[in-house]
Amino acid sequence: MSSPPLTRSRPAARPAHDRGQEARRTVTRHPVPSPGIAGRYRFDGHAGTWWWSPEMHDLLGLDAAGTTPSTEALLRVQRPEDGARLLAALSACGAGQAFAVETRLHHPDRPPRPVLLVGEPGPDGAGGVRAVEGLCVDLTGARSGAPDPAGTDVLRTEVEQLRTAMASRAVIEQAKGILMLLTGCAEQTAFDLLAHISSHTHRKVRDVAQAITASATGHGGLPEDVRAILRDACPPG
Repeated sequence: MSSPPLTRSRPAARPAHDRGQEARRTVTRHPVPSPGIAGRYRFDGHAGTWWWSPEMHDLLGLDAAGTTPSTEALLRVQRPEDGARLLAALSACGAGQAFAVETRLHHPDRPPRPVLLVGEPGPDGAGGVRAVEGLCVDLTGARSGAPDPAGTDVLRTEVEQLRTAMASRAVIEQAKGILMLLTGCAEQTAFDLLAHISSHTHRKVRDVAQAITASATGHGGLPEDVRAILRDACPPG
């Protein structure tokens, strides 16, 4: 997966009053978000595009109506040293390495806010990485002079839940890729087959995906009931 893009073609120069209007559009007018807010993001390395949740826009202080999610926009609200660390982490995640980086957001209308950015590689089903997915969690409560233990626990739980969800998604994507290779089917059909096996073996889709992936990589054998369904779906040629 390519590194997050940093440069774009430059648009034609605009009159000064137009540039001022654009600057006003890209500065948020929301209230300062509550401590502990968490936003989600996804960077598609194949398409070179970002998606941010509304909470991510609020946390960064960038108006969703006037700001297109991008690497440049994300780095613009970071301290230079933090931006360099974050960019390195995103690039490494594109090669398959998960990360957790603490930075401080800087915005002209707000005091600095400490945040934790967590990222996990999203597999492409063929052994590579298609995307970086993760969470940006506000640490204001956890870093204040009188931290809220309950709030800190909530943040920790949210991060762990995100890691679990992304790990589940990763192994399901891997299993789908294996089934697509075995059967020559489309992506949706591969997922439908996983769901069918899950339903008929009374296992979670994630557990079925883990069994298929472990078997394909030589790290375990398939349960007999899973093997029987796959044998019907993928008869020997």
